[in-house]
Formats: sequence, C-alpha cells, structure tokens
Amino acid sequence: MKIICIGRNYTEHISELENEKPDEPVIFIKPDSSILPKSHPFVIPEFSDEVHHEVEVLVKINKLGKHIQPKFSHKYYHEIGLGIDFTARDLQSKLKAKGLPWEKAKGFDGATLIGKKWFDKNDFNLDNLNFSLLKNNEIVQQGNTKLMLWKIDELIAYVSRFFTLKIGDIIFTGTPAGVGKVQEDDVLVGRIEDQQVFKVNVK
Repeated sequence: MKIICIGRNYTEHISELENEKPDEPVIFIKPDSSILPKSHPFVIPEFSDEVHHEVEVLVKINKLGKHIQPKFSHKYYHEIGLGIDFTARDLQSKLKAKGLPWEKAKGFDGATLIGKKWFDKNDFNLDNLNFSLLKNNEIVQQGNTKLMLWKIDELIAYVSRFFTLKIGDIIFTGTPAGVGKVQEDDVLVGRIEDQQVFKVNVK
C-alpha cells in the first residue's frame, strides 16, 4: 500500500506558505508506517515544536493501473474519504532550506490520519465538494474541490505515469488554505459536506 500525496494543489495554500505555483502536480510519498492507528490520539513528536494540520480529500484506488488516460481515471476508484497530512513544519522548513528531502517532516509515525468513513463517489459532485476541518469546534480549514489546480481524475492519470497504482493505494489530493499548528488537548474533526468523517485528540 502506498500513500501518495499531492502538494500545492490549492492556490491560497500556495500563497500562505509563500511557495511558487507549480507547472505540474507536486508528488511525495508517505510510508504506511505513518498511518495513525484507528481510535488512537495524534501524539506530537518530540522533534518538532510546530506540527501543522493539513486536511485533504482522499481517493482509494481499487484497480491496478499504469499510464492511465484521464478519460479512464474514473474507473480506478469508487470511494473517497478525508484525512490529515500532519506536517512538522519547522523541520520541513529546515530541510527545504538546505535542498534536502523532507520525508522526515511528512512521514513520521502517526503523521497520516485516514478517516474511518469512506463514501461512494457517486453520492457527491466531486468537482464541487465541500470539506472542512474544525479545531476545538472552530472551523480552521474549509475547502472545495472546484478550487483544485488539478482535479482528481487528472491527478490519477498524472501519478500513474510515474508509479503503478495498486489496489488499496490512497491518494491525498492536496490541502486548502488555513493550515496551522496543533497543540496538546486540541480536538480535530473532519467533515465532508455535513458528514463527520473523523475525530481525533491531540496529545
């Protein structure tokens, strides 16, 4: 199982981190050991003083594929979900400044929250899907897939040029603006439209 993440897929998020707008999707991979076990709290790692939440729409691959054409991408997934790409921003900034890979900031144990609920993609308009993250009952991130630079089917086709997609692989499709620091005792709740997908405590 691979966790394939797309960076810089929402313009406002690119601006808030003062990054350059990419000409093509930014891809990075997280190890499956980074998945936060179900019903476990997220524990802030000792090596970071600035872990950020990044809520994202997820796609679960259900068919083996390579060099997929965009017009056929819809055949490679049936379900969507929601998750958090936890990021040790201080560590990431240091690594990026040195031109080094930043897997340590994205792929540490517990850095990948995958919501318990998966939804039939046909129940939603994937080109106009609202999703949000609440921190202590306050909305901190609010996104809509219509604001994606690259849509889900485009991402699947692009990723498959470089990596064979296998059944069970999960694609994180990018985070909207509003990323921010998590602190001990925070409670994070993720929603797709009006449906709660996950709730996690921060320790």
